[in-house]
Amino acid sequence: MLIYKIFRSEEWAALVRDGETAGAPIDVADGYVHFSTADQVRETAAKHFADAEGLLLLACDSEAMAADITWEPSRGGALFPHLYRKLHRSDVLWHRELPLGDDGHVFPEDLA
Repeated sequence: MLIYKIFRSEEWAALVRDGETAGAPIDVADGYVHFSTADQVRETAAKHFADAEGLLLLACDSEAMAADITWEPSRGGALFPHLYRKLHRSDVLWHRELPLGDDGHVFPEDLA
């Protein structure tokens, strides 16, 4: 299953430059890299990135990282994937810009 991470452009640039990252400041503070499922990522964007520009949506394969992912309850008790190691550039299957539209961020039509 694909899981998703929203990064600011400078966080993506650091991952590309360094090959790995402990994540965004909230990830570093919490001790794991926060991910969302396809059903959760739009709400994540609205809650944590409202009106933010310059975002990128990263897709990763949860099965490929399964040994280091723990599914833990968060918003409303829903289980969210948390990566308990650094995110490697090689974990990212694809990335796309996440532009800000009139009604929030515009997600890829094929988000699955």
